[in-house]
Amino acid sequence: MRRVAVVGVGCTKVGELWDKSLKDLAVESATKALDDAGVERVDFVYVGNAYSQILQSQGNLGSFIVDSLGFNGTPSISIEAADSSGSLAFHEAYKAVKLGWANYVLVVGVEKMSDSTPEEVAKALMACEDQDYVAFTGITQAGLHALVLRLYMERFRIKHEDVAMFTVKAHKNALNNPYAQFKNPLSVEDVLKSPILADPLRLLEYTTIADGSAALILCPLEEAKKITDKPVVEVLGSASATDKFYLPERIDSLTFNATVEAAKKAFQEAKISIDKVDFIETHDNSTIMGVISIEDLGFAEKGRGTTFIVEEKIPINTMGGSKGRGHPIGATGVYQLVETVWQLRGEAGKNQVKDAKIGLTHTLTGIGNLAAVNILGCL
Repeated sequence: MRRVAVVGVGCTKVGELWDKSLKDLAVESATKALDDAGVERVDFVYVGNAYSQILQSQGNLGSFIVDSLGFNGTPSISIEAADSSGSLAFHEAYKAVKLGWANYVLVVGVEKMSDSTPEEVAKALMACEDQDYVAFTGITQAGLHALVLRLYMERFRIKHEDVAMFTVKAHKNALNNPYAQFKNPLSVEDVLKSPILADPLRLLEYTTIADGSAALILCPLEEAKKITDKPVVEVLGSASATDKFYLPERIDSLTFNATVEAAKKAFQEAKISIDKVDFIETHDNSTIMGVISIEDLGFAEKGRGTTFIVEEKIPINTMGGSKGRGHPIGATGVYQLVETVWQLRGEAGKNQVKDAKIGLTHTLTGIGNLAAVNILGCL
């Protein structure tokens, strides 16, 4: 099996991009990635998207985007896994190159949400949960996150302001990201005084509607060394895992075993220990999901995630994460990977992590029923 590298990356700004369509966003990011890689065509295209079939009534995105790029005849696959759509598209593309099925592969993550009403988006977000036993009750994703937040604070006797620090640090990092949706610094007081979405979850603890697209090019490591003079970023490990779909059926509602298992498999493939990771781009569509993710990935003990974040033991969500950069859901996993490549190449500007050699990305679908973990390195 072959070693695999990321040889080109690109993305659009994240925000409510009223003047751009789903197609416009995908083509913009893909073109940037192709230009960055210095290639004109690819052998395969993988597209990650969560809600185009619901919000735009647009399916068959793989063929749609291939045609939009003028790659007639190029095989394509579109992947839907809610928040992990982009990460899984990358995972499948990585396998295609690793196993020799393709030499150059384009991965595009894209989401267009701003043209839909908040009610339509809220309903779409529940598509990743059990429709018979959860969604039918009328609860929203924000409501589910609020339940997890309350349980976490009560079990571990954690103050809400400590959890809210996740948002504060995310917005601080987003200030220097030219592609970020939110460029406003926040204080803990700002977060806790913001309106309640679902008690105790506050508005500024949760992501909002966002459009955006990110893309990257994968190829064999040896080929990458020939075509680029930039630092070559290798995919060291990539894995996904699932958990019980229905949250109350799990042994512990505050441990997402999908993350635990995906991280274990990714580290095994990468053949490195957790202390070798220099920075983390983790799932944080709410503050509490970010805190729990840090714990489940193995960087902090249960109930100690807030301490890890406050003390900044290693950099987290260096370009703002979902809360600061924005969360165009099907594209988020690819944004994480693009930002990781920037860090490893030394292209992250004012947010550059000193001597960054290994970065980890992590996405989580819904309330933890699926997770994906990727480890990239520039060694």
